[in-house]
Amino acid sequence: MLSFRMNRGFFLLLALCLHASLCAQSEPAPSGRPEDTPALPAESDAAESPVESEPVEANPAEPPVAAAEPVRDWLEMQVELARRGFSSGSIDGVRGLQSAAALRAFQQNEGLRETGDLDKATRAVLLLSAPAMTQHTFSSEELAQLQPVSVTWLDKSEQSTLAYATALEFAAERYHASPKFLLKLNPGVDWDNVLPGVTIQVPDVGLFISPTKASRLHVRLADHVLEATDDTGRIIAHFPVSIARNVEKRPVGELHVTVIIPNPNYTFDPEVFPESEEAKELGRKLIIPPGPNNPVGLAWIGLDRPGYGIHGTPDPEKVGRTESHGCFRLANWDAQALLKLVSVGLPVVVEP
Repeated sequence: MLSFRMNRGFFLLLALCLHASLCAQSEPAPSGRPEDTPALPAESDAAESPVESEPVEANPAEPPVAAAEPVRDWLEMQVELARRGFSSGSIDGVRGLQSAAALRAFQQNEGLRETGDLDKATRAVLLLSAPAMTQHTFSSEELAQLQPVSVTWLDKSEQSTLAYATALEFAAERYHASPKFLLKLNPGVDWDNVLPGVTIQVPDVGLFISPTKASRLHVRLADHVLEATDDTGRIIAHFPVSIARNVEKRPVGELHVTVIIPNPNYTFDPEVFPESEEAKELGRKLIIPPGPNNPVGLAWIGLDRPGYGIHGTPDPEKVGRTESHGCFRLANWDAQALLKLVSVGLPVVVEP
């Protein structure tokens, strides 16, 4: 079982979760900072279909687009949709499956034909609320918080936090961007030796905060999509999601949120990993500290099916492109946004 350290205010939640089991015997179900014994999520070799265009790179000679102008390309579309709660996953300026899915959700809300393309009708409605790009200057405080992530479970348990390991990882997660895209945007940066005062180009996007709480969540397994809707059925948030590899571990039907935990910790139970040499030698459970590189990332939303929940991941590039062992995985920034949308008892409808 998974065991989470309790922060003040969570003691009443513990009783809800003492019997939580593994998320499909590999991923955690840390509902209410309970006990759980997940392994690092096993990844498949599945990948998104080849993209239909090349990444868009910033053109310093081109003046920035003023706000309230139609988006011109897929980079601006990804940024503006992310601001509105329609996530394409990691921003990279490419028209891929996740970008097209986010655009179709937006088109559905606007009563447009759901083409997944930047057609004339969509451009007329999807206006930039601000220029798509901005700058970030690294501070000494940000860089001082970086620390390598240990390889073994024992060493992970002895870290103070599972923080960002590199400046590139920090910037990519903060601005919801693909690391490869940031490398292309900033070719002159020595990412192995980033110093305070170094300034980079980044997408101008932050954590989405909806003014409306969700009335229901929908997980569409076939589409690898999680959507939050209001009481009229309107989509208020759209996120790519990873689902279970094995069909029998996909919980089709209506579930409910039982607990909501920001920045959870994680328990490694050696009994779950008889094939692991480290587990055989340890013979005891380990508490893995919170942080973005924690196996459940920066958020846990427990469901009323033992071992199942919605959570973040230290590997946002793999969300929706690879499969989990049962839980629903989101990029950390999408999982954090979802925390603000849900409440205990919220229905979660899992559709085939």
